[in-house]
Amino acid sequence: MSEAAARESMQYDVVVVGGGPAGLAAAIRLKQLSAEISVCVLEKGSEIGAHILSGAVMDPRAIDELFPDWKEKGAPLNVPVSEDRFLFLREKTSFRTPNFLLPDCFRNHGNYVISLGQVARWLGQRAEALGVEIFPGFAAAEVLYDASGAVKGVATGDMGINRKGERTDAYQPGMELHAKYSFFAEGCRGSLGKQLEAKFALRKNADPQVFGIGLKELWELKPEKHQPGLVVHTAGWPLDRSTYGGSFLYHLDNNQAAVGFVVGLAYTNPYLSPYEEFQRYKTHPAIRGFLEGGKRIAYGARAIAAGGLQSLPELVFPGGCLIGDDAGFLNASRIKGSHCAIKSGMLAAEAAHAALAAGRAGDALGAYPEAFRRSWMFDELYRARNFKPWMAKGLYTGSLMVGIDQVVLRGRAPWTLHHDHADHETLRPKGESRVIPYPRPDGVLSFDRLTNLSFSGTNHSEDQPAHLRLKDASVPVAINLERYAGPEQRYCPAGVYEFVDTDATPRLQINAQNCVHCKTCDIKDPTQNIVWVTPEGGGGPNYPNM
Repeated sequence: MSEAAARESMQYDVVVVGGGPAGLAAAIRLKQLSAEISVCVLEKGSEIGAHILSGAVMDPRAIDELFPDWKEKGAPLNVPVSEDRFLFLREKTSFRTPNFLLPDCFRNHGNYVISLGQVARWLGQRAEALGVEIFPGFAAAEVLYDASGAVKGVATGDMGINRKGERTDAYQPGMELHAKYSFFAEGCRGSLGKQLEAKFALRKNADPQVFGIGLKELWELKPEKHQPGLVVHTAGWPLDRSTYGGSFLYHLDNNQAAVGFVVGLAYTNPYLSPYEEFQRYKTHPAIRGFLEGGKRIAYGARAIAAGGLQSLPELVFPGGCLIGDDAGFLNASRIKGSHCAIKSGMLAAEAAHAALAAGRAGDALGAYPEAFRRSWMFDELYRARNFKPWMAKGLYTGSLMVGIDQVVLRGRAPWTLHHDHADHETLRPKGESRVIPYPRPDGVLSFDRLTNLSFSGTNHSEDQPAHLRLKDASVPVAINLERYAGPEQRYCPAGVYEFVDTDATPRLQINAQNCVHCKTCDIKDPTQNIVWVTPEGGGGPNYPNM
């Protein structure tokens, strides 16, 4: 009997892979439309919210539509934005852009400073109250197809396999979950979404997706330095003018602030370390004043899909669809995606409900992309479509052209700029690049990777198959180290990749137990030799309120 045949199976109308805002909104909307629809949500984290990391300032537009009475239901949107500040940083000085010059994308009146992890947990409670079955700690590891090639569901990964691939006494085979429609809501660079894009050629009419890595710490500030609802964004130092990126500092309630830094993964210098740039940023006089006397209480990192409208794949295929950041519904100009994630889940749910009511199953939900094109979400992403391509031209040119595009032309320029290369194609050889001398962490405002990693709650069983796989084990030394000075040891925010024995015979050591599931390695590796697959369910970070 084959392993596949030995697996038990369960049947649902809709299976949702991913318990973030997109997946939960889809499940909720399905149940709102019909209590008879059977829906389950698979979440690879140990609980809903465990793997959620975002800034975050939330536009309530989509949650208003999903739950018009969300305030009465106790949704954790408790801190309205009270003030916007946008700063251009130089090494020791800063310049604040007058608010009347800020484009609408940087105005946050009516939005809320939130913990997206808390919002996801609240959405999970609402989903379960409606009858959605949620299975945390179960990673969808395989897409299942029927005889015609349509998606018929997913299978969870086997449990209790040791690092040699052998079954242990704790072995449990994965479970097959069959569905009339499967929604993939894994977040940025979803491992199954990536496979589906390849199988169904979903990217054939799209620009390459472009990404950033977002690094975040949660701080407890001294009460006199805390300003609930204050939103601070910066551009400039410590990055050079040709490297896309910037920061956020959002004041929550309870004297807490989310402090973060985003670096576009199209950067060219292999010696650049996004993590070290983040640590340098916190020492700037305009930022350290908020943090001094406070303490960091959590840390994490996550890649974000920033390509916008031009980089969206086809959203549907026989038997399923992509929603949320699995598709790339992030508005990079606003540094917001949760409202688009929720809306995309709702639109897909409405298309699936209509299909199920008509007795259909396993076909492409064409009504979903059609509804997207008619929605406010399409209009918003259309108006933002040139932001990232302009900012790729450099800080000063990009800022000027974004101002013209957003303030003068209101996002309605008669042209659309395009992304012409993928992020892994941009690194220059080490001989053409400048070594960046990063300062040692002081342990007060700046921290080393492994110390910070201990504040992410990350844990994996050490005796399990590696979930970070190399297509060719010779490439890290022969190409990455030789040509690019081993960039994986710098772009990883968790110390997963480490070149050892460099004075003798160098080799790449992969500390997979450190992985925070950010997916940066899968994106930025210059030869695309690293493949990220789902580890055993429940592993990875355990973010409290990120």
